[in-house]
Amino acid sequence: MAGVLDGVRVLDLSRVFAGPAATQILGDLGAEVTKVEEPGRGDEARGFGVTAEVLERLGASPSFLALNRNKRSIALDLKSPAGLGLARRLAAASDVLVHNFRPGAMEKWGLGWEDLRAVNPRLIHCGFSAYGEAGPLRDFGANDVALQAHSGLMHLTGEPDRPPVRVGTAGIDLHGSLGMVSAILAALLHRAKTGEGQKVTSSLLQSSAHLMSYFYTDWWLARTKHRRMGTANHLTVPNQVFPAADGDVVIIAPSDDMWRRLARALDPARLERPEYLTAMDRRTNRAALLATLTEVTSALTCDEILRRLGAAKVNVARVHDVGQAADHPQLEAAGAVLHWERDGHVEHGVAPPFTLTATPVEVRRPPPMVGEHTAEILREIGLGDQDLVQAREEGAFGKAG
Repeated sequence: MAGVLDGVRVLDLSRVFAGPAATQILGDLGAEVTKVEEPGRGDEARGFGVTAEVLERLGASPSFLALNRNKRSIALDLKSPAGLGLARRLAAASDVLVHNFRPGAMEKWGLGWEDLRAVNPRLIHCGFSAYGEAGPLRDFGANDVALQAHSGLMHLTGEPDRPPVRVGTAGIDLHGSLGMVSAILAALLHRAKTGEGQKVTSSLLQSSAHLMSYFYTDWWLARTKHRRMGTANHLTVPNQVFPAADGDVVIIAPSDDMWRRLARALDPARLERPEYLTAMDRRTNRAALLATLTEVTSALTCDEILRRLGAAKVNVARVHDVGQAADHPQLEAAGAVLHWERDGHVEHGVAPPFTLTATPVEVRRPPPMVGEHTAEILREIGLGDQDLVQAREEGAFGKAG
């Protein structure tokens, strides 16, 4: 079945997390994604956090494999004039270009928006940087963790009496990838109406600001500077992790009605008290309420708490480790897992965070090897055998050719 973006050609000059996550979603939606990689090494994420033995067995790191299905790989040396020339030819034949080089790099190579719109005015040119293309931090390098620090997210994360800690996943990168996909789809819709391409820009800074939006608004309106609260939440009580007899659970009861259902389900004699009646009462008496609720949950198993609170329609979840979460049957039931075969083995990946009934996501290609489709891709833009030999001799594919 053709995807909703069938026929859309995406040139992916990005690497590591945010850009590849965005182009993978475009590929999942049916776009033909051409991933440009450095000859030999490829996307640096291929080697992230794995031993040489694991790398040989898998062909790439889990970080790379998670974000690069439904793509073809071409190995081009962008430091060589021949490699750059081929990249320009690919851009001229593409609908969308995605990159995450530092501001100014693409213009230096003749791959900037103004350079490419002259030969392809329908091109959507999407750049993702650290801090944006203007401002005092424009030329600073940064990654997800750096923006967790810069944005204030890290300041809010951790226990009150301990130093700040990083969020355990690359949430700013991945949130940024969804922003890029949204912008690219909007630009494709604009082009369908007008015939015009455009330049799209995004950044880790914008992604982190979107995540922090209500904290920033609270500061701008009331000069409120929130502090670290561990797993708790400054808005409502209870809204945090509680110990159970055999693990931990998160319990969230933001409304007065949900609190009453919680109290009746767990221990009405101890929890249905007048000093906990309203949301403001519960915030005022936070310490006493949390102490009592902790005593109640500590005497129950996780399954018992989930059974009682689930039946009472109270927000509750067990704190899983990664393996428990990945293998939980609800993940598969919700359509959040994709499967494909490679070399006789079934592989798994996380699906895009949505479901389409008319044009469902399909895995058409497993994550590629470095340069796996180089000749195939270049033949599609008109290169013959002799052209490929000449490009190799001129260093377009790196020293190893």
